[in-house]
Amino acid sequence: MACMLHAAQRPNILFILGDNWRWPTAGVLGDPMARTPAFDRVVREGVLFRHTFNVVPSCSPSRATMLTGRYAHELGERASLWSAFPQDTPVVTQMLRDAGYELGYSGKPWAPGNAEVSGWKENPVGPKHASFEAFHGKRTPGKPFFFWLGNTATATRGGRLDFVKVAQDAGLDAGAITVPPELPDCAEVRQDLLNYYGGVLKLDEEAARALAVLEGAGELAETVVVYTADNGWQMPRGLANCYDAGSRVPLAVRWGGRLKAGREVDAFVSLGDLGPTFLELAGIAPPAVMTMRSIKGLLLGESEAFVRDAVFIERERHADVRRDHLGYPVRAIRTRDFLYVRNLRPDRWPAGDPDVFFIHGRPFGDVDTTRVKDFLLAHWEEPAVAGRFALIFGKRPAEELYDLRNDPHQIRNVAGSAEFAVALGRLRKRVEEWMRETGDPRFDPAYEGWDGLPYYGRPSVRE
Repeated sequence: MACMLHAAQRPNILFILGDNWRWPTAGVLGDPMARTPAFDRVVREGVLFRHTFNVVPSCSPSRATMLTGRYAHELGERASLWSAFPQDTPVVTQMLRDAGYELGYSGKPWAPGNAEVSGWKENPVGPKHASFEAFHGKRTPGKPFFFWLGNTATATRGGRLDFVKVAQDAGLDAGAITVPPELPDCAEVRQDLLNYYGGVLKLDEEAARALAVLEGAGELAETVVVYTADNGWQMPRGLANCYDAGSRVPLAVRWGGRLKAGREVDAFVSLGDLGPTFLELAGIAPPAVMTMRSIKGLLLGESEAFVRDAVFIERERHADVRRDHLGYPVRAIRTRDFLYVRNLRPDRWPAGDPDVFFIHGRPFGDVDTTRVKDFLLAHWEEPAVAGRFALIFGKRPAEELYDLRNDPHQIRNVAGSAEFAVALGRLRKRVEEWMRETGDPRFDPAYEGWDGLPYYGRPSVRE
């Protein structure tokens, strides 16, 4: 049995998880449009991780990796959106509960999916509360807690512009936004991005309220505050894509006087590392089945802590937006200088079929509804739009390679260039070795097991 810390030594853990909030949209990260005083405070008083990526750029699979400390392809159906959640592997929250932690969540937990079909009586994250304030007001005194604050303000909410006025009231101007080169610079995208920045502001306001509750109770110093996001933003070529816009997220951690304030960690970390990290913070040895690595040593600045030079990213089926319920499997590696993407079924449409109208009556359903998506669909034949339309919605080659030193937005695929043949071969080999070593079923090129698994979202409408 693992040796656990005495109850008085175990820290509380407040896990603030934004929904679809990408790097680097925070004030402290240099984005002048992002009003994030709470995140900036956590960075200033704690540790900033500069290279943090999700395992899967898709909501419930990303959350499943955090809860289990395992790669998505090790989790069966949980590698896909709207899955079940089988009880066949240790779950971090339940291990914390067994060790005496009080659990709770507000907002978005492990979702979207169907945990009930797997026998869960509550969400795998724990019991639901109206807010962190409500949970804290009735928690058991003296008992350590783990609270999952799942804020969704940065999600698009089906294209509705909920937070444009919030952004405008904060003095943000759509005309001052820097539009990334993969998106068209038009009024529609500027409105979508203004909405997003308003959502970032609302996310940070909820985080600030939670910090204030802890501070008011005199518990902030003894609470580990982990502030991050599950995925990159919901703009086209973001969510559901293994490019940085969908996979790279902010991460900062505060832990009273236990951490050297203002320190930055440049090593690569994965969101799946948070599961074993939470356990180690609570004095619990992560079970051997967890293949991700605790970053507690990195957090504390220990010289013997592991340093990772790359992360692996993957995806299976996001939304059910292809005929025959097909997914779009991808395996990728992100290093400091390169992003290598292996599209395992390049004959399929990466953004969903162009004639399957599933989400909100639009094609290419793996790209969620935004005003800019509608703009792209309406103007796709225009010369100024056609290139971006193809980049976002078009079919992709089996291999993509991006030279991040010269192409940080990952637009120019250099996989076919002789100049990058050595890098391509090296990264291809690393992905294949990772797949083999971690028992990825996709190591068998003929494997199609994920396509036949249930999808618990609403049925597709095939037109």
